[in-house]
Amino acid sequence: MSSSTRAACVIGYPAKHSRSPKLHGHWLERHGVDGDYRIEEIAPENFEAFLLNFSANGYIGANVTMPHKDEALRLSVPDEKATKIGAANTLWLDQGTLRSTNTDCDGFVGALDAASPGWDKRTSSAVVLGCGGAGRAVIYGLLDRGISTVNVVNRTYAKAAALRDAYGSSIEPAHWDDLPELLNGANLLVNTTSLGMQGQSGLEIDLSTLTSDAVVSDIVYVPLKTPLLAAAEARGLTTANGLQMLLHQAVGGFNLWFGTRPEVTTELYELMSADIPKN
Repeated sequence: MSSSTRAACVIGYPAKHSRSPKLHGHWLERHGVDGDYRIEEIAPENFEAFLLNFSANGYIGANVTMPHKDEALRLSVPDEKATKIGAANTLWLDQGTLRSTNTDCDGFVGALDAASPGWDKRTSSAVVLGCGGAGRAVIYGLLDRGISTVNVVNRTYAKAAALRDAYGSSIEPAHWDDLPELLNGANLLVNTTSLGMQGQSGLEIDLSTLTSDAVVSDIVYVPLKTPLLAAAEARGLTTANGLQMLLHQAVGGFNLWFGTRPEVTTELYELMSADIPKN
């Protein structure tokens, strides 16, 4: 690498497991960019100091993962998306100012666009399971695409109800027991919880009352095909998994840091999925 090499990183704790270097490394090579992408495993107590010396540490940008997304928002100048979602996952230096955004919402809608083009034109309401950080990003993406009603199902009802104050009257908070009724005739279901993730309990839901053209999305990507997605495929429904979301959310950051907007291709998906359990 030369002294002019632009470098970005993923910051998390832990972070050694991150697949982002493999992803961005593929794009750097594909587009012939003089750039580098690294892992920075930074403990929470050291995160602020790391960002205050961001340029001195050799970086022009970063992805931010758990547990730093809230602090990244506080320590940067966020755009509207990051502010509304309440978390930042992408940082970049703009003439000395550390700015931030949230590309999780872009990743979610990008994955749906690829899996089911025109989904937003066919969907007036959606059912979203969970309302944590990822859930808020998904909900922002749905509202931004004009979905008029988002039913937010959460085990703690008060947390779902609080989103109505944050996002407005399009949010319909619901109890978990309401799910069977909400799924009747629905054409978009999104799981943003950890249920179905490797090592977690499976998500057993009766999908028989969804419409025949329904789309089922799961942000979990280990395994690639969760029990929820397997059940949806068995019904012949269109699905989108967490790896697709991960790939699409990375596009915006790469473009900000390296000035090239990469594509999510079948080749890239196969490269990234090669070492991930399929089910």
